[in-house]
Amino acid sequence: MRKTLAGIATAGLLAAGLVAAAPRDNPNTTPDNEQVTKLLAETKTIAFQLKEDAVIMESFNRMNVSHETHAAMINQIRDHVNELGKRVAKLNEVKGLASPWQRAAIDRMVPFLDELAGYTTAVIEHLSGTERHTPEEYKDYLEANADYASDLARMIADFVDYGQTKNRLERLSEKLEIPKK
Repeated sequence: MRKTLAGIATAGLLAAGLVAAAPRDNPNTTPDNEQVTKLLAETKTIAFQLKEDAVIMESFNRMNVSHETHAAMINQIRDHVNELGKRVAKLNEVKGLASPWQRAAIDRMVPFLDELAGYTTAVIEHLSGTERHTPEEYKDYLEANADYASDLARMIADFVDYGQTKNRLERLSEKLEIPKK
């Protein structure tokens, strides 16, 4: 009887060990969503346009540029920020279908976009006369817009590059018939 109980206990422990050692779904194996990939690529393009305009506008701090030129440039920046907001809203709609790295990209864009919207609004208010800021504050807003736009564009580009590199590596692994872990 003792041997039978010991055998059952050992078999039970072995079975539990096998269940515990069984491979689980790895969240990193969730395939990239094509729609999210496309939206991220579009977002990257808009972010680079925004960065270019924000850097140009920041350079106005070192030049004698008309009020109208400032107004025209901030309108372009506002349009880019609004377009990015629309893309991020679309990305959030399909976030549940995204792979982990795609979800991380979406989540990390939001704080940058919030800051950009705030600084862009401050510049617009200054130029329209609804809020008067000191020349130093205005200069700081332009610098902050350029910095946040540059960081956002770089971050999105890095995520898009990561996705492309990851997909290329997966294709090469299949081609070379490298076993998956």
